[in-house]
Amino acid sequence: MSVEEMSLHTERTTEEVSCATLLTNGQNGILEDNTCEEAGFNVRVKNSWFKRNSREKYGAVLCCSSQGFKRVKDVNHLRKETRTGCPAMMRMRLVDSKRWRVLEVTLEHNHLLGAKIHKSNKKVGSGTKRKFLSNPDTEIQPIKLYRALVIDAGSDGNSNFNQKLAKTPSDQTNKLNLRKGDTQAMYNYLCRVQLTNPNFFYLVDLNDEGGMRNVFWADARSRAANVYFGDVIFFDTTCLSNKYEVPLVSFVGMNHHGQSILLGCGLLASETIQSYTWLLKAWLICTSGPSPQTIITDRCKVLQSAVADVFPMSQHRFCLSHIMRKVPEKLGGLRSYDAVRKAFLKGVYEALKPYDFESAWGFMIQHFGVSDNEWLRSLYEDRAQWAPVYLKDTFFVGMAAAQVGETLNAFFDKYLHKQTPLKEFLDKYELALQKKHKEEVIADTESRNSSPELKTRCSFELQLSKVYTRAIFKRFQLEVEEMYSCFSTTQIHVEGPITIFSVKERVLHEGNRREIKDFEVLYNRGASEVRCICSCFNFYGYLCRHALCVLNFNGVEEIPSKYILLRWKKDYKRFYLHDRGAESSDSSERVQWFNQLYRSALQVVEEGVISLDHYKIALRALEESLDRVHSIEGKVSSHH
Repeated sequence: MSVEEMSLHTERTTEEVSCATLLTNGQNGILEDNTCEEAGFNVRVKNSWFKRNSREKYGAVLCCSSQGFKRVKDVNHLRKETRTGCPAMMRMRLVDSKRWRVLEVTLEHNHLLGAKIHKSNKKVGSGTKRKFLSNPDTEIQPIKLYRALVIDAGSDGNSNFNQKLAKTPSDQTNKLNLRKGDTQAMYNYLCRVQLTNPNFFYLVDLNDEGGMRNVFWADARSRAANVYFGDVIFFDTTCLSNKYEVPLVSFVGMNHHGQSILLGCGLLASETIQSYTWLLKAWLICTSGPSPQTIITDRCKVLQSAVADVFPMSQHRFCLSHIMRKVPEKLGGLRSYDAVRKAFLKGVYEALKPYDFESAWGFMIQHFGVSDNEWLRSLYEDRAQWAPVYLKDTFFVGMAAAQVGETLNAFFDKYLHKQTPLKEFLDKYELALQKKHKEEVIADTESRNSSPELKTRCSFELQLSKVYTRAIFKRFQLEVEEMYSCFSTTQIHVEGPITIFSVKERVLHEGNRREIKDFEVLYNRGASEVRCICSCFNFYGYLCRHALCVLNFNGVEEIPSKYILLRWKKDYKRFYLHDRGAESSDSSERVQWFNQLYRSALQVVEEGVISLDHYKIALRALEESLDRVHSIEGKVSSHH
């Protein structure tokens, strides 16, 4: 793989390396032992070597910008000294004019890593930058992106970082199938947003010929949303698998209003394990956090392997609504299609226990003679990853699509069609994010400033009306109302501390037919635990009508706190930040402090632009906060 010839962002100094490049630990780096922290730093080319005839670069030493110490005559007494003699470095050599081999790596820094590293760079004027670029004797040379990631660690064994992210098979020479000018448009977009959007992140994967193969990016809001709502993600590959002109793959979550939110997205050249693995790891680097609790994808063996590799501790489930969309295509040719479809839906959505599902499936296969249907056969083999009756221990928070008519729609559903060109999509991408953000701001305002109308005298309804966001409360309120369609709450068995109740309900099915069904509910008074066989809490994040009936039957007047999810609360983001404050002065803690302060400030900024009054108050609050921080610095210096 050759050295990438892309120039750096024109607004940056020649010290600074764009994201996805060399040996940084966080926003701009590669994996170390499958983990990374968001702690970037500037890089300099300390030495480089060229072949005498071709002038091809064949060796280089990259070092941290804090390496060494300035000579006495070069010291500018008006500027703070930034050199610390930092030992962090990487020595590498070009092999066969294609790939870079790392010969030596030192990863440890002797200074803090974090956000202030670029502060002085902002003040470098364009004229100064041109001098840097034109003077070959300048110590800091323009850094091209050494995108060739490493084929081995050399003979001395000093390289201990993880190479998996950019390591793809040598015969994998595919690239994004883009129109003329699309690659430049993509690169221009990434550079522009990096300059205008604080905390923007992107990674680019190149093939052996230097062509763009895979891309991942996430803006500041998406990165913040990952912290709050990255516990359950929908990895949407619809555009890629349906051969859209834009091979988009999206990471989608659900916010505290039940709205879909973007957690990151990318473009992939192909539906291969290598491409999927690269993208999932890119997202993991971007989030700098734990793997999601649950990841939902299309039903695909290649995806299954990639998810198992990158997220081995996550629960991987197949998207039920995607499976349902394929029913007409896969079964539409059957002579008794309508009857088969009806039996199929009944087994999937109405089964309460695995036995019910398997009985209904067996009846469908035998009665309609479809045992030779390959799609149905493979579906049954995978049933534990998509059929709701097997997923009751999986945490979905509203993304299960476990009832008839529920779907997981693409985030860019109204903005991206099969023939939409990339340049047009990049413009629509901004519009889509602005619209979604506006919807969230409006929902936040409504939840804070209005009280929902109560429809019953139930204490549970009153309790959560004060806590939940407006949209989530309305969903829960329906469960409270439907308590009145339940009757005959009966104790049927006691086993130690657990009591099993039966709750009968008149359930409305397809065709307006009503059926009385029994729902078993387990209740442990001492542990304040209640669990219904319908598993509404795991599927949707709040208790069902059956569990509420049992609590009410046992004289419980308040829902136990364990069943009031923080992620549905009106002030969830603020609570999340305050709950994770830290006292340690360790460098890793300081990085966390930066992230938390950034997310908190971002909330003030976003709500401060709602109106002129909001703006004035937000600006005054930020200025007052800064004055208070400066006053602490004064107290510290006076003690010294």
